[in-house]
Formats: sequence, C-alpha cells, structure tokens
Amino acid sequence: MTKNSQKKATESLAIQTKMVLPNDTNPLNTLFGGRLLEWMDEIASISAHKHCGRVVVTASINNVSFDEPIFAGEIVSLHAKVSRAFNSSMEVFIDVFVENSDGSRRKCNEAIYNFVAIDQNRNPISVPSLIPETQIDKQRFDSALRRKQLSLVLAGKLKAEDATELKNALFPNLK
Repeated sequence: MTKNSQKKATESLAIQTKMVLPNDTNPLNTLFGGRLLEWMDEIASISAHKHCGRVVVTASINNVSFDEPIFAGEIVSLHAKVSRAFNSSMEVFIDVFVENSDGSRRKCNEAIYNFVAIDQNRNPISVPSLIPETQIDKQRFDSALRRKQLSLVLAGKLKAEDATELKNALFPNLK
C-alpha cells in the first residue's frame, strides 16, 4: 500500500446478519452485551481489513451504546464502515439494527472500534487515507480526529494544548 493511496468509505462497508438464539441471551431473554461486542468486533475487523487489505488487530473500543434491548429470535444486522484512517490505525463505526418481518428496521446500538494494520512481523503498517462520501461519513470523519485527540490526551500521549481540533470543538471562541 502506498502512503498516498486513498479508498472510498463505501469500499470498507461490511454487513453481517445474525439471529439471536437462546444461547446468545441472558436471563431477561435479551442479547448478552458481550455477545454483541463479539459480533461488532468481528464485523468491524472485516471492515478495517477491506479498507487496508492487511491483517488488523483491535486497538481499542472508543464507544459502545446499548440503546435498545435485542430479544431472542430477532434478526440483527450489523453495518460497519471505516470512518477515518490515520497512519496505521482506522476508526470503524458500527450501526446495529433489528430487522422486522415487514422489511423495516430499527437502530438499536452503535459502537466505535479502533484497529491497527500490521505487517508479517506484527509491526504497524501504513493504511490508505479515507475519502468520506455521504453527509454522515463526513460528520463521522470530522469527529474521528477529535475522538482520537481526546483519547491521546487522556492517555497522556498528547498535551491538551496540542489537541487543536478538540480545543476548537470545545472552546470555539478561544484563541
């Protein structure tokens, strides 16, 4: 992969459909959060791999929201797409839907995972930059840098005053 290569966001789209079976549920007859995390990690890694064509490893889970329960017997559709690519890392946004028998669907959950592409020696390797296409792609692309800067500040790897995008978003009137 050349350092200046680019790929469209749609090229990383990965969709997986699952049925919630009894062994996937908790005593409330709803999908175990841990099972959903597993499914999201799997589809997100496929999306990251589609973007860079390399082996990828999960670096972190930036956010997970369990907004609505998913019940046994329901059909779950997970949609993952790279929202931004950095040097060797990629942020992947996962939207989780329950599909109804009439073909409609409702969004239940979402998550943001981060992956790093590695070479055969398990060292980070550069990935193509991302071209956002839709309005939501562009919003997620823009906010990805703020999320990355916040994570780096919290980890002590970036000084708060150097997190320019984050500062601009939080304090737009500061100079």
